[in-house]
Order: sequence, then structure tokens, then C-alpha cells
Amino acid sequence: MIKVDFKKTLKHLYRPSKEFTVVDVPEMQFLMVDGHGDPNTAQEYKDAIEVLYAVAYKMKFASKKTLEKDYTVPPLEGLWWAEDMAAFNSARDKSQWDWTLMIMTPDWISLELFTDAVAQVRKAKNPVAMDKIRLESYNEGLSVQIMHVGSYDDEGPVLAKMHSEFIPGNGYIQNGRHHEIYLSDPRRVAPEKLKTVLRQPIRKR
Repeated sequence: MIKVDFKKTLKHLYRPSKEFTVVDVPEMQFLMVDGHGDPNTAQEYKDAIEVLYAVAYKMKFASKKTLEKDYTVPPLEGLWWAEDMAAFNSARDKSQWDWTLMIMTPDWISLELFTDAVAQVRKAKNPVAMDKIRLESYNEGLSVQIMHVGSYDDEGPVLAKMHSEFIPGNGYIQNGRHHEIYLSDPRRVAPEKLKTVLRQPIRKR
């Protein structure tokens, strides 16, 4: 049985250059949980991660057993925004952030398989955020992205350059929520070595 690793098969999306590049992101399916608050301190953020991984792995094992299709669970991703985007881009006031945490899910995973996985996780563990998880398609489309190596707190200058220089300088405007893909485990990797995909949907001005 072949085990699919989407970081390799979708390398242009999960392993981008360290320079700004424009990509057309296809519609993909995700497990999603919405929330609000500082990712470093908010219990809501921890609860979201718990239920996402519990359901993601339950679906992976079901896919391998019942569909004979195995895959590596993709990395955690997040959409980020704030009512006042200055709290995100410059002031970095994390207490004001809204977010949707996500894990990409293969297109062969059906709503029925997702529903069964949720029922099993609810019966076994019943995580706090169990009622918040959903399976949904997300069509990001044209986007600019870059590989950021370093602390999450060091993203500000990169985002400022992306939003204030690259996007307008190339005839684009922003067209959706800031997107991050976390390729490193912060529990095991030093802050200065963390790898994060920073992505912003765009459209022609």
C-alpha cells in the first residue's frame, strides 16, 4: 500500500521558496475549527488543536483500513485575521486575533467517514471543542507565499514587505485571510529554526 505524503506531492504549496512567489492554490478539503485569542495562552486554541488531531488521525486510520488508502496527516494550518488588522500586522496584539485552525484532508475522505470519525472520537475522548469541528472545502486561488524560517514573532517584517511592497508593486491587492502552514513542531524545534509557510490570497488590481 502506497502512503501519500502531501508535503511531497504538493511540494509547490508546502515547500515554497524563501522568496515571494505567486501560486494558484486549488480547492482543497480541510478539517476546521474557529476560535479567538492569543495562540500562546488561549485555552480555546489548545482545545482546537486537540480535536483536530484526534479526528484527523481517526480518519487516517479508517482510510487505511476501509479504503486501503494511507497518507501522512498533513501539517497544522491557520487562517488569521482581526477586526483591526493593525493588531495583526504591526501591533501584533495577539489577544485580538481571530483564527481558523485547519488540517488538510484528502479528497477521497467522505462526509460519512468524517461523521463516523467524529462519533468515535466523541465516544472515546469527547474533547471540549468536539462540537466545533467541521469538514469543509476551501478555495484559496491566486496567492503569494514565502517560506519563513524563524520565530513566529519575527514574521512581522516579512508580512509588512509582502503586503506593502510585493503585492501592490506587482499589481495585486489582498483578497482573503492571511494563511500560515506550520511545518515544524515548536515543542521540538528551536524558534530560530521554525519553518512556516506565509501565504496571502490576492487578485489583480
